[in-house]
Formats: sequence, C-alpha cells, structure tokens
Amino acid sequence: MTLDHLTWLPWLRPASYDDRPCVRDERSELTYRVFGERVDAAARRFAGLGVGRGAVVAVMLPNRVELLVAIMAAWRLGAAATPVNPTFTAVEAAHQIEDSGAVLVVTGDPDARFATATTLAVDDLAAAPPDAPALPPARTSTGDLALLVYTSGSTGRPKGVMLDHGNIAAMISSMGEAVGIDADDHCLLVLPLFHVNAICVSWLTPMSVGAQLSVLARFHPVEFLQAIERLRPTYFSAVPTIYAHLVALPAEVRSDTSSVRYAICGAAPAPPELFTAVEQRFGFALVEGYGLSEGTCASTCNPVDGPRKPGTVGPALPGQLVAIMAPDGTLVPAGERGEVVIKGANVMRGYLNRPEATAETLGDGWLHTGDVGILDEDGYLRIVDRIKDMIIRGGENIYPKEIENVLHAAPEVLEAAVVGGPDPVYGEVVVAFVSPRPDAGTDGIDVDALLARCRERLTKIKVPVALHVLDALPKNPVGKIDKPALRARLSGA
Repeated sequence: MTLDHLTWLPWLRPASYDDRPCVRDERSELTYRVFGERVDAAARRFAGLGVGRGAVVAVMLPNRVELLVAIMAAWRLGAAATPVNPTFTAVEAAHQIEDSGAVLVVTGDPDARFATATTLAVDDLAAAPPDAPALPPARTSTGDLALLVYTSGSTGRPKGVMLDHGNIAAMISSMGEAVGIDADDHCLLVLPLFHVNAICVSWLTPMSVGAQLSVLARFHPVEFLQAIERLRPTYFSAVPTIYAHLVALPAEVRSDTSSVRYAICGAAPAPPELFTAVEQRFGFALVEGYGLSEGTCASTCNPVDGPRKPGTVGPALPGQLVAIMAPDGTLVPAGERGEVVIKGANVMRGYLNRPEATAETLGDGWLHTGDVGILDEDGYLRIVDRIKDMIIRGGENIYPKEIENVLHAAPEVLEAAVVGGPDPVYGEVVVAFVSPRPDAGTDGIDVDALLARCRERLTKIKVPVALHVLDALPKNPVGKIDKPALRARLSGA
C-alpha cells in the first residue's frame, strides 16, 4: 500500500512523499506509506463491522495516532466520523453517539458499551483480520459528509455540525494559503482532536502538502517546551490559556524554541498583552485567528508575514467573506459594530436533524456567528463580545470583553471572566471572576487593587460589583471558560 491509496481524498495534493515522516506520538512514528497501510487495514475492519457509505463512525480516543487513522478509515469507506471527547461521562457520550447515528465506536475503554452502536477496541486497528472483506473502490466526493463536530452545548444540548469534504478542502486551502504551509513544515499538535481546530489546522492542513505532525497526549507547560526543543516543530496552534501558562513559567525555565516560525492563538479571546509577552519571551510570532466549528474552524487570522494589529483577529482568510450586520439585516460600514457574519465554501451544510437551528443560523445565506464585531478600514476584525454574553444593566449594554481586558492586564491575573449577575433593581450587574498565575496563589491577588484598577480605566457602570478569586476558572470540553457555569454559580442553580 502506498500514499496513492489516499488520493481519493479531494483535498490531498498528489505528491511522491510516501517515505517522508507523516505522524508520530509517544507510541509510534509512521511514514506516509505506513499511515496509508494502517488506514486501509482499519477500513477493512470497519467494513467487516458493517460500516459503508453514508454511515457514521464515532472515535472516542485521547490524542494519539490511531485517532487519525480511524477518522481517515471511515472516509476511505465513504462514511463520516464524529470525534467524541474521551473524558465524557457515559450519558454525554451516549447523547452524541445516538444523535449522530454512529454504528461503530472506536474506543480505548475495553468495557465501553453503547445501546445503539458496536464498540471496537483501539488496539484492534493496527491490522485487518484474515477474513476481513476486501476494500471497495474508493469514491469520495466533495459533497460527502466528512465530520460531525458537536458544539460545546453552552446554549443547550450539543448540536452536530455537518461538515462535508468540500468544507474541509476549502478550509485547508484557505488556511494553507494564509500561513504559507509547505512540505518542510512540522506541526506540534497539543489541542484535543475532538475539536475541529486540531483536526483542520494542526492535522489536515500540513498533511495536505506532505508536512509532518507530532501529536502530544496532553499539555504541561514544561513538557511542552521540552517537546519543542526535542522535535523542532515549525508551528503550533493553541488556546489563550496555554500561552498564559507558558509565559507564567519562572524565568529560569528556558528551552530552545528557535525552530518555531509562528504560533496561532484561537478558540477564545486573548488580551493584547499576552501576545507581547509570548513574542518577547519565546521569540516567535504569535498570530490570533477567529472562527467557528460551523465555519470548519477559521475565518480570519492576522498575517504571519504581514501587518499584525493587536486587539484584532485579522482580516478574512482567502476565499471567505466576513462582514458586519445590523439587526435589520443590512451590512454596516467599517467602524460600526454589529453581528459578525461569514460566507464561503467552508461554511457548514447545517446542523444534523436541527432544521430550525439551521435556518436561524444560515437562513439568509450568511453564517450568523452570534459575535459582536467591528471591521476597520483595512478589513481587520475586532471581536467586541458574544451577543449572548452581553450584560444589560438597567437598559445599558455592557460588553464583558472590555472589562476582562482590564483584568487580564494585571500581572498577577492568569484568567478573567465577566458575567451578568442577577439584581433586583438593574436586572443584571457586572460580576468578575479571576484566577491567579501559578506563582501568585489566591492570596497573591488583591481584590481591592483590581477593583481600583477597573475604576481607573472603566466608567462606573462597567466596574464589577463583586470580584471572586478562584484557583481555576471552569472550562467547557474544548477549553473555553464556561460562563454558563459561572452564571449558574451566581444564581444558585
């Protein structure tokens, strides 16, 4: 078997790199040729368990090479894959598996059982059994469903975002052109592979050009820097929390990061001070991007080799259109705020079995993000906040991100989140939560000093009425701060 057997993927560029390094993790290292052989073997095993065109395979694994093999084996058979968070409870996992209609679950838990799907142990993927059926001819078109990525469920039960191979091809082309990926690149993957960011930006984009990938099972600040020094990656993608932990390391913790050309920051807002701190300490460019699972990951990004504007998430990626829309559906000019909307071949086909939610999000031909933003005269996007996170205090609209930026700028603060707390007079008031840097401890945060800082920089109605210090802020499954949990804490729910 050779890489020729992977050219049925519509986004893979034909090339002679069979024996080039493809992917490695803590257990194994595969060339493109061997990776292709593993995919074929897994596909034969899947076929023997009833997987065929139009089926769905759930992959419930931590970050490891076999997760990638399983997703691509499903594609080899014309099936779709739905990656499941391996830390889910049985109830959470069952919802996704049943909602997606998965017929097979690839899992590392030998005792896992699901009412509607067959389970397959990950250790059985490496080779097909002697009686496994021969593979059918590969027929994968751009309109075939490729991924069912489930939203975090912050506004209700998680929904399945339907992404086809055309969406993935568009995303790979858009991102690859924007950051200049080629066969000499090497990505260090640390984000969880049940999230579309890790799948598209860290895995499929480099693979499309014959670059290599190193997969880390987890993030630990010191171990991560050691991996950079040992593996010599040229780029990686991470969330703000990871960068905050890296810059919070003691000054004596040093590693050679000279191989890294740039790093990407996304999935959640980050204060401009964090970008400056990363670049000063580690010496590589840090570019902020923005996007949604519904847009197959990314829609804007500050240029790696062009002007980067702190406080913005950059201009639209190639092949995409990003605009700002007023509540009446008209597009507003530069400098005015409104909802961020997106068009492009990367936009999802819809939510699985959710016609009303699909119509609400895509009904007028635009992907409605639910984010409030402003485009400047150069087309750079600044995210003001989430529409649903906006605090309405006595009829005044308050955007938490502005307050969070003030708190983030305090050197002792690692993370900050601002939410609306219930109030009998104003309806909602501003309440803040912060966590300390590892070397500070909860006793290292002076609440009165932080509130004084807010009073110096913000109008009175934006100053938090209360500021709570937590060891760590709650996170949802994709690593974003869980604001619904913070609101529930305030309401006593």
